Amino acid sequence: MATTTPVASAGTPSRSAARAERKRRLGPLGVLTHATLAIWTLLVMVPIVWTFLASVKSEDEIFGAAWSLPSTLHWDNFARAWEQARIGQYMLNSVIIVSFSTFGTMLIGSMAAYVLARYPFRGNRVIYMLFVAGMAFPFFLALSPLFFVVQNMGSVPVIGPFIGLNTYAGTILVYIAYSMPFTIFFLSAFFRTLPTGVAEAAMVDGASHTRVFFQIMLPMAKPGIISITIFNILGQWNQYQKPLILLQDREKWVLTQGIADISTAAGYDADWAALFAALTLAILPMLVVYTVFQRQIQSGLTAGALK
Repeated sequence: MATTTPVASAGTPSRSAARAERKRRLGPLGVLTHATLAIWTLLVMVPIVWTFLASVKSEDEIFGAAWSLPSTLHWDNFARAWEQARIGQYMLNSVIIVSFSTFGTMLIGSMAAYVLARYPFRGNRVIYMLFVAGMAFPFFLALSPLFFVVQNMGSVPVIGPFIGLNTYAGTILVYIAYSMPFTIFFLSAFFRTLPTGVAEAAMVDGASHTRVFFQIMLPMAKPGIISITIFNILGQWNQYQKPLILLQDREKWVLTQGIADISTAAGYDADWAALFAALTLAILPMLVVYTVFQRQIQSGLTAGALK
């Protein structure tokens, strides 16, 4: 029996023709861009996947067959990390600090950004530039002064014991202060793109400035608010230097301090399997957050340009 080869219709190009047309439209620069993105994806994904695999391996497999699949899934690594290394307590501390610091950053930062973006007054530009200048100030230059500032805050009457060293509130205030420059920089640009007609109509109807902000402008800025909130969560969750100098009480350590302690406390005898299990526990929450809010982050980053 004779076989027939399907032939593309005159109006429908074949797959190879479509692929060639796509390459022609991309051009050399487009192909180079896609290749760079593919390489970057591998550089990011390979260490993460390797960490996940190492978290369920034995130490012999980690050092002897690093790139092989585990012969047996060692879920007890997570139990040792959670209980013996106290990762559960450190994760709870991180959740408490990051939750309150992100809320404070977004509340204060959004109000400040709105005023700087929509209300012209003398010194507006100077205040805005001072906030933006905070992004160019290296944190490592402020380590020693920051320690003594927070230490002196502990001697303030009444509230000092709650905002000094080894306190949640003191660490939260520092997180808020260091997250404010980028938050105001990002949201100021976003608030400038929002239409003014709705706010003006509300004020004509008797709405106060506070009501206009919280009930009208803030919902309109939802894409930008979500985007910068996720960035703040990711940045504050991964902090290590700040809690290292502010939280010396082991009971109040955050997750990054606990993970570092696993690898340094016992030297070469560290429990590496539990260490990778702890790393996995630290990575997964942020991976889930970014995956769930990926579309909102992208829309928030592009909304200002499209308006």
